[in-house]
This record gives sequence, structure tokens and C-alpha cells, in this order.
Amino acid sequence: MISSFFGKTKPINFIVLAIVLFLFYFGNVFFQLGEQKINQVIPLELLLFVTHLLSVFTINLIVRSEKATESNSYSMLFFLLLMIAFSDELVLKNVVFANIFLLLAFWRILSIKSTKNVKHKIFDASLLIAIASLFYDWALAFMFLVFFVIGVYDRKTFKNWLVPFLGVATIFMLTFAVLKVKGSMGFFEDHYQFSLGLFTSKSFFQVLNIQTLIYLILTILVSITVFIRLRNVSGGKLLLLRIVFLIFVLGTGIILFTPADASPVLLTFFPATVFFTNYFEAMKKRRLQEAVMVACLVLACSLFAVHLN
Repeated sequence: MISSFFGKTKPINFIVLAIVLFLFYFGNVFFQLGEQKINQVIPLELLLFVTHLLSVFTINLIVRSEKATESNSYSMLFFLLLMIAFSDELVLKNVVFANIFLLLAFWRILSIKSTKNVKHKIFDASLLIAIASLFYDWALAFMFLVFFVIGVYDRKTFKNWLVPFLGVATIFMLTFAVLKVKGSMGFFEDHYQFSLGLFTSKSFFQVLNIQTLIYLILTILVSITVFIRLRNVSGGKLLLLRIVFLIFVLGTGIILFTPADASPVLLTFFPATVFFTNYFEAMKKRRLQEAVMVACLVLACSLFAVHLN
């Protein structure tokens, strides 16, 4: 029943997911209030909720327009379940804001496969990644993805290699001008710290908890399975999924290099969602799909309940 319902892309799917996200998110906010009053946090939390909602719908637009999955609502559902399961990670507000700009950047990067307006897409992606880095410094690591895609699709055009620098420089110059006017020139030095967790922690599990470790291993296994199943399909989708997997690898690298209390697991949700959806779509038996979906729902809600306690 659940898999059949979300196997379509009707407006009711969006409405249901928006309601579930609202209940989950503000339920989490209520239980985490502590001594704060609700009127003190509600403006920021509303902004964060809208950002999450836009992220869910943006993922749907990306996978449909770039044909990363079939036409269904599973990608939105899996993304929402990951947010519920990792509700304790959503306290990193800067990562939440950075994530929406990174999603838009990934969209522009994946659309380069059409080889139309390549320079514009490279510039837009670089611009968006630079904006994301203003919220979260390690977001700049995704610039590697831009250069990788240039090398894959249009490496012979020398100007393409210069465009990313122009995009980043544009944002940094605008930011510099604003900071100069406000007299806050210490922002760049204070913000771009690129803190390391892997080399400063005594234990590996101070950087990566058990839940995150299991999630990353599971995503890698699902990704390998999807690649094996699609090895005989046309190269277009396979190449796109390789780029998506690189996004996951870069996100995982950032998780390993950042301290445990600033681990941006949210940045890996988009690629994980794409691979989970492809794996789920490959299941031929409806009963198996239903059983897997119910298990995912139960697991996500169970982890959410554990986080509340």
C-alpha cells in the first residue's frame, strides 16, 4: 500500500510528505526546547523547516529532470526517512542552509550531460558551491566535483577550466564588499577554519558514531549492487550515477575530516537517496517492496524515538 502510493507523482504525495515533515520537525523542536521559549526559536525553526521542505522537493526535481530514477516519489520519501532517522544531525543549522545550495549546484552539474550551455552551468554550480561555503566551509570541497565533470564531458575547451574560479571569485568579491561596509573583515579568517576531526580525535568513534558508520556502509553496498545491475545499460545513466557516487564519496570524506559534533551527514542524503531509490525500483515483487518500505519506516521512527530520549 505504501509503495503503491508513493509509486506515483501526484500532488497528494507532496502534501502527505509535507505534513509528515511538519509533524516530525516541529515535534523534534518541541522536545528539544529545554529552557527556551517557543516564541524565541520559532522564526528560525520556520525558516529551517521551509529549507528542508524545499530540499525534499528539489531532490524530486533533480531525479526526474535528469532521469536519475524512474517517475515516482520514492526519492522524496527516502530523503525524508533519512532526516527522521538522523534527526539529531539537523541541529547543524549552517549545514542545512548549505545543503539547499549544494543541491542546486548538483542539479546544474548533472545537467551538463546535455552539453548545452556548459559554461553557464559550470559558472552557476561554482557560484552555488561558493555560496554554500559561506554557511559551511567544507562545502568548498565539492569544487572537485565541478572539475571532475568538466574532465568527463568537455575537457578540451580550455575556458571551461577557468570558469569555476570566476564563479567562486564572484561570490568572494561580493562578500568582501559587504563585509568591508559592515566592518566585519574577520569573517573569512574565523569562518574558513576547515576543522579536522580524524587527526585530532583519539578514537575513530569520536568522529563517526555507530549509526553513521552503518548508514555509510549500507549506502556503499546498495550503490555497488545498483552499479552491478546497471552495468549493461546505456552509458548515460551509468555515468550520471558515477557522478552521484562521487558526491557521496566527497560527503563521506567531509564527515571523516570534521569533528564528531559537526559531522555533516545531511550532505550525503541526496546521493544515498538516489541509490536507495534505484535499488528499490529494481525489486520486482510488490510484497517485497512493501515489506522493505515498512521496515524502513519502522527503523526511521525507532531511531527518531531513541534520539528524543
